[in-house]
Amino acid sequence: MDDATAPHAADRHDLIRVHGARENNLKDVSVEIPKRRLTVFTGVSGSGKSSLVFDTIAAESQRLINETYSAFVQGFMPTLARPEVDVLDGLTTAIIVDQQRMGADPRSTVGTATDANAMLRILFSRLGRPHIGSPKAFSFNVASISGAGAVTVERGGQKVKERRSFSITGGMCPRCEGRGTVTDLDLTQLYDDSKSLNEGALAVPGYKSGGWNHRLYAESGLVDPDKPIRRYTKRELHDLLHREPTRMKIAGINMTYEGLIPRIQKSMLAKDREGMQPHIREFVDRAVTFTTCPDCEGTRLTEAARSSKIEGISIADACAMQISDLADWVRALAEPSVAPLLASLRHTLDSFTEIGLGYLSLDRPAGTLSGGEAQRVKMIRHLGSSLTDVTYVFDEPSIGLHPHDIQRMNDLLLRLRDKGNTVLVVEHKPEVIAIADHVVDLGPGAGTAGGTVCFEGTVEGLRSGGTLTGRHLDDRATLKETVRKPSGALEIRDARTHNLQGVDVDIPLGVLTVITGVAGSGKSSLVHGSIPADAGVVSVDQTPIRGSRRSNPATYTGLLDPIRKAFAKANGVKPALFSANSEGACPTCNGAGVIYTDLAMMAGVATTCEECEGKRFEASVLRYHLGGRDISEVLAMPVTDAEEFFGAGEAHTPAAHRILRRMADVGLGYLTLGQPLTTLSGGERQRLKLATHMADKGGIYVLDEPTTGLHLADVEQLLGLLDRLVDSGKSVIVIEHHQAVMAHADWIIDLGPGAGHDGGRIVFEGTPADLVAARSTLTGEHLAAYVGA
Repeated sequence: MDDATAPHAADRHDLIRVHGARENNLKDVSVEIPKRRLTVFTGVSGSGKSSLVFDTIAAESQRLINETYSAFVQGFMPTLARPEVDVLDGLTTAIIVDQQRMGADPRSTVGTATDANAMLRILFSRLGRPHIGSPKAFSFNVASISGAGAVTVERGGQKVKERRSFSITGGMCPRCEGRGTVTDLDLTQLYDDSKSLNEGALAVPGYKSGGWNHRLYAESGLVDPDKPIRRYTKRELHDLLHREPTRMKIAGINMTYEGLIPRIQKSMLAKDREGMQPHIREFVDRAVTFTTCPDCEGTRLTEAARSSKIEGISIADACAMQISDLADWVRALAEPSVAPLLASLRHTLDSFTEIGLGYLSLDRPAGTLSGGEAQRVKMIRHLGSSLTDVTYVFDEPSIGLHPHDIQRMNDLLLRLRDKGNTVLVVEHKPEVIAIADHVVDLGPGAGTAGGTVCFEGTVEGLRSGGTLTGRHLDDRATLKETVRKPSGALEIRDARTHNLQGVDVDIPLGVLTVITGVAGSGKSSLVHGSIPADAGVVSVDQTPIRGSRRSNPATYTGLLDPIRKAFAKANGVKPALFSANSEGACPTCNGAGVIYTDLAMMAGVATTCEECEGKRFEASVLRYHLGGRDISEVLAMPVTDAEEFFGAGEAHTPAAHRILRRMADVGLGYLTLGQPLTTLSGGERQRLKLATHMADKGGIYVLDEPTTGLHLADVEQLLGLLDRLVDSGKSVIVIEHHQAVMAHADWIIDLGPGAGHDGGRIVFEGTPADLVAARSTLTGEHLAAYVGA
């Protein structure tokens, strides 16, 4: 071949080469991924997809980019360790679009998270009439402040005092501090005003008669402890409820007296709700009411910010509009002085509509978005980007999408690829796998049974390849021959949460009910917002588990308690010795198993603790055995082995065995008991939550997309679990888009017909067979196509 036709040296790098990847459970994996193509990574949950895509390829790309900045800048960035891999070749800049929920900060909204608010603020500061100030005057995160005073300045070797003043006009509502809601304490829950303090009027946990908290008020001398509270003077009531902290002698001891309300706010309300003890959490739920701020009517903005308008619309009105309507309003503005800004804002708002989020409004709090919605909001930044030759990494982009919306998502992924980018997608849905140019299937099992590449090639090759994914790719669930009869009904009347339009529906009990509809049609609003609170509902939603490196499945599910007690009883010592977070911890690494060395802007180094060899326990604790094993060996067991171990023989512990059986039931048999929660995938965490809640006493289970992160082969196991729950007398309500779950339902409630203000109505109620026969809704058509009717 002559030199003229030989490819240019720069065009030879068409592959991302990974050799010897060993992150988490990967076993020396080597793959070659084509660039500028769409590659889908498949495999059962826990097989190592995320370890390969996120923890190896994307992590190394980000680390190498971070290293190009100066040491000063790197000091402010997250430090990333080099992944365990021999060779990574041909990497390009990685942009990660994952499912991490957006921060649940009460000040964060869809608008602030996507820069749409920033552009609107500039627009109103330029065109709004009357003109009230800079863009800060329209921001509910900037408070108005002003100040004046003397400053000392050195000039020509002499100190001169000068008077300076400054003022910042912000848009934050002063009453609610830009949160939109104010909290009130319901006084009737704090005390019974018909009783006196000595008769036990205080109803706050820990303020019982005789205790110090009670004596503080009864013996303060500020109020009469024998007089009913309703007969207090204004002065006495103020002293009891609102008095500022005051040092005084009470019962002969110097103490600080403080009104009841500030005291409760400091001791109970300042804590995170998740971290409260159950009885205190129950009291707080009863006593604290969140009401819309009366000054700003929930808009978070000052009166001045709301008074400035463009064509009769204020910035608060613009943020409250559905985004598709707001886009039309912006398109109608013709103002040459701000043309580039309007073009940019139009593009951002159109991207929302295009990606199927036109039903949101910009003032929607970011913490209320589902995982799938949060992921799509993050995608908006990248849709109009002019960058090419970038690697985009997606984590199950089809989550929370109706089959009708998945088609749109596929088009977006293909558009990103066609611009000359490498697109890597971790995915389980056959509709998304079908559009791949290249497939990498990991497995064959999960956890220690996974971590190898079972197949690389085209989708057709995967179908005939005989791997677990290939065999299940064309699985189609069939409609049930017979459906169960309901034992009762949960009545919902005139539901108006979010976009629901006065919905009346009876949700049948004692059966498997599936609630479907396109994204944004009002499913979560109906189930989470309208079911009466006293119905005994156990809700397993998609909020992530909070867990540190020290938490693991054994601590999260409460399994460690019976195990510690069994060890303590068998050896005649106290249970605290068998906790790596308590007395039994190795003193060198404090029970972490590794020693972290922080190297400032360089990646920190984690070395296995030499004292305990990573076992996390003190050597003396490991001398105690139960059934021939020490505590560190028990924590290293997978759930299936541990279930056998605690099920019979010397280590027989019924309490531990019950929890382990529930974990195996939800398909987590491969997890080891001591694996840190931070290493679990999203689907694994949700199933761990489900396993924990299965012991709750409620009769109604509400599951929010339990197929999230589940492989096609695991969906069958989930359906078996749902059947067992229903057969044991529970009612199961599932919000779901997966057609296999719809086909398996006894009763379907379909919301729609569209999203946002085009949805919020019930378009079908009945059995799956009727839905398929009628084909009157989008869901019906997709389900009919799926079951081949």
